[in-house]
Amino acid sequence: MSKAAYTKAALTYQQQLQQLKDRGLQIPDEDYLLHLLEVKSYYRLSGYWYPLLANKEKHEFKEGASFDTAYKIYCFDRELRHFVLAELEKIEVAIRAKMIYILSHRHGPFWYQKPELFKSYDRHQKLLDKLESEYHRSDEEFILAFNKKYTDSLPPSWMLLEVTSFGSLSVMYSNLKPGHEKRQIAKVFGLADTVFSSWIHSIVYLRNVCAHHSRLWNRAMSIQPIIPRRTYYPWLNNKAIDNNNSYFILAMLVYLMNRVKYENDVVERLNALFEKYPNIDPAAMGFPEDWTSEPVWNCNRL
Repeated sequence: MSKAAYTKAALTYQQQLQQLKDRGLQIPDEDYLLHLLEVKSYYRLSGYWYPLLANKEKHEFKEGASFDTAYKIYCFDRELRHFVLAELEKIEVAIRAKMIYILSHRHGPFWYQKPELFKSYDRHQKLLDKLESEYHRSDEEFILAFNKKYTDSLPPSWMLLEVTSFGSLSVMYSNLKPGHEKRQIAKVFGLADTVFSSWIHSIVYLRNVCAHHSRLWNRAMSIQPIIPRRTYYPWLNNKAIDNNNSYFILAMLVYLMNRVKYENDVVERLNALFEKYPNIDPAAMGFPEDWTSEPVWNCNRL
């Protein structure tokens, strides 16, 4: 297929509204849609009315398609992202805490500076440059106090990793040489170290999707976590599942939360979200019909 230059002109809000009407979308409240086009943008909202199209090439809507349906999907997706971000924060904090504790006790407070602990010397040096940059950008009081009191170029891991991005932490764990400590950290979360490394990488991606307000509802994941052959704790009996959809990512989040927080209510709150938006089809997110019977969704105790 040959490429062509993009020639479409920008439309006014009123023209955008008229275009949707001309394509067959029912709009119960035109003033409200005009407001949404102003504060959210046509292009962002278009991802949620895409399933309502009968002809996706010509952008013609199915008979009876209503903007209200699309906007409910948008609202569900927004609440889903907020829900996921809140749980990811707890998981990230727990991963930081375990890495700091286990590696500091085995290799001292400055273990992250020791190249012999890492697989790739070049990746380690690039990471140290990134850590130093993050350290100097921080205005946390404990960082400023350390910098004023001590001559060390960088603080101990229990300080530094608190101001380090989760992306950097993911790279750090991935680059650790295979060994007892790497396996021990992963085992805390009920996984083999190769699977855990893959899941951390996916969490970084998922966090970025949510933080940048991108669509999560029926997203095909660009970064796909490894499907574990076995886990230490209840997981999914159905191994013939796709790992590139929202269902797998949410199951992964629930599995990790079951290790992080005693008697959590993650599954209950997710169910409540589906009940609040009955027009949402879980199958569009990769949920199988019998998903509620899978072990991971029925085990919320450490």
